[in-house]
Amino acid sequence: MKFDIPARPALGRGDFYVTHSNAVALGLVDTWPNWPNGKLVLVGPSGSGKTHLAHVWCAESGGRMIAARDIRTEDVPSLADNPICVEDVEDIAGHSDAEEALFHLHNLVLANGHSILLTATRAPSSWDVQLPDLASRMSGTTVAKLATPDDILLSAVLAKLFADRQIVPMADVIPYLVRWMPRSFEAAGQVVAHLDTEALGTPKGVTRSLARATLAALEFREETASD
Repeated sequence: MKFDIPARPALGRGDFYVTHSNAVALGLVDTWPNWPNGKLVLVGPSGSGKTHLAHVWCAESGGRMIAARDIRTEDVPSLADNPICVEDVEDIAGHSDAEEALFHLHNLVLANGHSILLTATRAPSSWDVQLPDLASRMSGTTVAKLATPDDILLSAVLAKLFADRQIVPMADVIPYLVRWMPRSFEAAGQVVAHLDTEALGTPKGVTRSLARATLAALEFREETASD
């Protein structure tokens, strides 16, 4: 019998694994009381740890989180009462009401003496924001980049994703995946989710053989007789 146990992401400070791929970004987030002009943009690909770092920052600063697309102008005064993290800012590019709301939130948060953290997959110069005042505010913001993961970080991310799903893979699975899978956090999420589904109810759980089949199924590499 299969039991579909939902993943429970661990988003505490102690769950964020640090290597040279993300150390600079973490250092900038940690120094939030000294951010130039009280703001920072955290940039990285999907699954790179932006939301995790945002949760860490909110816990340390007393801030709250909101998706850029969910900001409403009427809610700006209450949102600006605390430090705030605005996620996925590039999603609102070209949406005049959302851009206007973020512009007012940005200004009021800083006027109230609080900090603002913004997350995106690309730097502000690539957001194609149409409101000139908002574009100028964003272009003048310090950017912290989360880089492509190295072997150590990718191994740690895979281990965390497995742990979030309460999976204990065989010892040779993670080294195998790191060797053969695409070097991205998004791919790591896809691989672990697929393995979770395929391993449900199987007596051996997540094995190297199942990992090989998963990479083939996801077209991350051709399935071969041996590795």
